[in-house]
Amino acid sequence: MIVALLGLHVVVGAATLAFSRRLGRLGLVLGAVPMVAVVAWLLSAAGGVLDGRPVVGTLEWVPSLGLSLDVRVDAFTFLMLLIVSGTGTLVVAYAWSYFGRGPEAGRVAGLLTMFAGAMVGVVVADNLLFLYVCWELTSITSYLLIGIDDQKAEARAAATHALVVTAMGGLVMLAGLILLGQQAGTYSLSGLLSSPPSGTVTSVALVLILVGAFTKSAQYPFHSWLPGAMVAPTPISAYLHSAAMVKAGVYLVARLAPAFADTGMWRPLVVSVGLTTMIAGGLRAFRPFDLKQILAFGTISQLGFMMVLLGIGRPETTAAGCALLLAHALFKAALFMVVGVVDHQIHSRDIRELPQLGSGWTSIKVAAVVGAASMAAVPPLAGFISKEMAYGSLVDGTGGDRLVLVGIVVGSILTAAYSIRVAVALVGPAAVRTEEPAPLVAPSPAVAFVAPPVLLTAATVVLGTVPLVWSGLIDSASGALNQWSPTHGPHVHLALWHGVGPALVLSIVTLAMGSTVFALRRPFARWQAALAPRTTGAEVYDGVVARVLSGAGRITAVVQSGSLPVYVAVILATAAAAPTVALVTGGWWSGWPDAYGRIGQLPVAALMVVAAVAATLATRRFVAAVLLGTVGYGMAIFFVIQGAPDLALTQFSVETLSVVVFLLVLRKLPDRFEKPAPAMGQPLRIVVSLAAGAFVVVMALAASGARTAAPVSQEMVEQAYPKGYGHNIVNVILVDIRGIDTLGEITVLATAAIGIAALARSSAKPRRSGVEHHRREVGG
Repeated sequence: MIVALLGLHVVVGAATLAFSRRLGRLGLVLGAVPMVAVVAWLLSAAGGVLDGRPVVGTLEWVPSLGLSLDVRVDAFTFLMLLIVSGTGTLVVAYAWSYFGRGPEAGRVAGLLTMFAGAMVGVVVADNLLFLYVCWELTSITSYLLIGIDDQKAEARAAATHALVVTAMGGLVMLAGLILLGQQAGTYSLSGLLSSPPSGTVTSVALVLILVGAFTKSAQYPFHSWLPGAMVAPTPISAYLHSAAMVKAGVYLVARLAPAFADTGMWRPLVVSVGLTTMIAGGLRAFRPFDLKQILAFGTISQLGFMMVLLGIGRPETTAAGCALLLAHALFKAALFMVVGVVDHQIHSRDIRELPQLGSGWTSIKVAAVVGAASMAAVPPLAGFISKEMAYGSLVDGTGGDRLVLVGIVVGSILTAAYSIRVAVALVGPAAVRTEEPAPLVAPSPAVAFVAPPVLLTAATVVLGTVPLVWSGLIDSASGALNQWSPTHGPHVHLALWHGVGPALVLSIVTLAMGSTVFALRRPFARWQAALAPRTTGAEVYDGVVARVLSGAGRITAVVQSGSLPVYVAVILATAAAAPTVALVTGGWWSGWPDAYGRIGQLPVAALMVVAAVAATLATRRFVAAVLLGTVGYGMAIFFVIQGAPDLALTQFSVETLSVVVFLLVLRKLPDRFEKPAPAMGQPLRIVVSLAAGAFVVVMALAASGARTAAPVSQEMVEQAYPKGYGHNIVNVILVDIRGIDTLGEITVLATAAIGIAALARSSAKPRRSGVEHHRREVGG
C-alpha cells in the first residue's frame, strides 16, 4: 500500500504541474489528496504498527545493482509520516488563503506534492540506495520551491545555494552509504541495523554519512543555506524548513545512532556539531529584525538540539528526541504561518515596523504566544514536556553527559530569549512610533487563513496538558529505534508533573535566565556584535563559489587555448595514459604474434614506415599530405595481400578522397609548416606521438591475447552463404548481417553531405540587407 501511496504523490504532483495554469489554486486541493491519503492509511494501520508489527513491502527495480524499492513502516516511521503528511495537509490548506488566485498556486501545489512524496520515500525506504534517490529528490524539489519566484535574482541565488550545499553533502553521503552497504554485505537498512558492521571502513563510511546529514539539517558549518531560503513564500518555509526537509538529516542520524553511536567518531562528532549548532544558532537569532530570519536561526538551533538527543543513541535521549521532533514540528510550523499571515496582511516582517495588532487579530496573537511559549518550553505545552525529558535523560548521566547538559541548558536559555523576542514583536506594542503617528489599518485575516496555525497551537496545548495522548506514540517510536518489542525493554511515560527534581529546576532556571537575557537584549546585542565573527556563513559560501569559478576560468584558459595541436596532444596523451595501469597490472601478455603472415607484406610495411617517418620530418605541407596518403595506400595493399579486395577498394577510395580534401584545404594555408610554439614544441610532439603509437600497438597485442571466446567474425564467415546467399563475405556482412548499421552510416554520411552542401551554397551567395530584401519582395 505504501508503494502505491508513493506513486500517488508522483502522479498527482506531475498532473498538477502539467495543468497548473488551468488549475490555479484548485491544484492545492488536488495536491492535498496524497497527503490526506497517507494520514488516513496511518490511522488504519496505527494499531499494528504501534504494537510492534511493521508494514513491509518491496518492488524490484535493478536487482543486479542491489537496487529495489524496499519500504518499511515501523513506529518511528509512523511518527515521521505523521509529521510530514499531517503538517503538509495543513500547509496546503494554509496556502489556499496565502496565494489566493495568484498564478503560482498551481506550481507550488505540484512541487509541494512531489516534495512530500520524496520525503515520504526517505522515511519509508528500507534500501540505502533507494533512500539516497529520494534524498536527492528532496534537494531538487526544494530547489524548485525556494526559487519558485524565478524572476527574482535573490530567489534564484538562495535556491542555488541550498542545492549546492545539500547536493554536495548528498554525494559525500552516497560514498558512505556504498561503503557501509559493501562492508555489511547488504543494502537493507533494517538488515544492516540488526547486524551492524564494524572496523575502519565502517567508521569512515559513518563520517561520510554524517556529512550528508549535517548539510541537509543545516548544521554548522553547513547552515548558511537555510536563512537564505527564507526568500521562499511562507507556506514553503513552514513545510520544508520546520517539519519536513530539515528533519531528513535528523531522521537518518536517529535511525543509525542506536547501532553505531559507539563506533569510531560518531558520538563525539554528532554531539560537538549539534551543540555548536544549537548555541550558535541561538546567538544568531538575536541579530536579524526579519521575523522569518529569526525563526530560521531558531530552527537551526532546534535542529542542533535534536541532533544531540537522537545522535547520542541511548534510550532515554532517543525518547526525548522523538518528543522534540513532534513538538518542534507543531510550534515552528505554527509560528511560520503566523508570520506569513502578518506579512501577507501588513506587507512587512520587520519587527521595527510592525504596528500593534487590533482586536481582529486575537486568534493570530494567541497562536503566536502559544507557539513561542512552546518553543521556550513553558508549561503546560508540548515543548515543555520534551525539554524536561531532555534534561531528565542527561541529568543522572556520566561526566560527559553533564557537559552535554550544560551546553543544552545554555542553548535553551537562548531559545527562551529569542522566543520572547518573537512573541513581543507580534503581540506587544508597536515597535516604532513616528512624531506624528499615522494609524496603520491592518485588515483582519480570514478564518480559513488563521485556522491552520490555530489548529497546530491547539495540538501543542492538548499534547502538553494531556500527555497520555502521545505517550504511546513516543514510547513506540523510541522503542522501534532501539529495536525493542512493546512487551520488553523500558517504556516511556510522558507526564506534565514528575515532581520537584533536577529537570524541573533546570526548566525554571532556563526560563528565568532566558527572560533576563531578553530584558538585557540591548547590551547583549552589543556584546554579541563585538564578539561575532566578521564573516557570515553566506559570505564564506559566496567566497568559495567565486574562487571555484575563478579557478575554473584559469584552468579553462590553459586547456582551451585555441591551439588544435594542443587539443590533439591532450586527447592522444589521455587515450594512451588512462588504460596503462590496467594493462601493466592485468597480466595480459600472451606472447609475441607471428612477425608476418606473407612475405609480400615486408616491403609494403617498410614503405609505410619510411613514409610515416618522412611525413613527420617534412617541412612542406603538400609533401606531408602525399606521404600520409602513401601510408594509407600501403594499408590498402595489405588488404589485397590478405585477400580482401572489397576492403582494399574501400581503403583506396577513402584514402584518395582524404588526400584530395587535404590538398584542397592546403591551398589556403602557407606552403611550409610554421615553427612550433614553445607550449607545444617539436620534442613534445614526438613524445606524444610515440606514446600514442606505442599504446595502439600494445592494445592490439593485448586484445589479441585476451580473447576468451571464439570471434563472432568466424560465425559470419560460416553463415555468409547459407543465410546471405553470397560468396562475397564482406558484401553479405554489410548488406545483410549488419544491414541496419550500414543504413545508419549511409544516413549519417548523407546528412553530413546535405549540411555541407547547404553551407557551401549559402556562403556562395552574397547577403542582402533587410532593406534590399524588402524591396525585392515588394518589387521596389
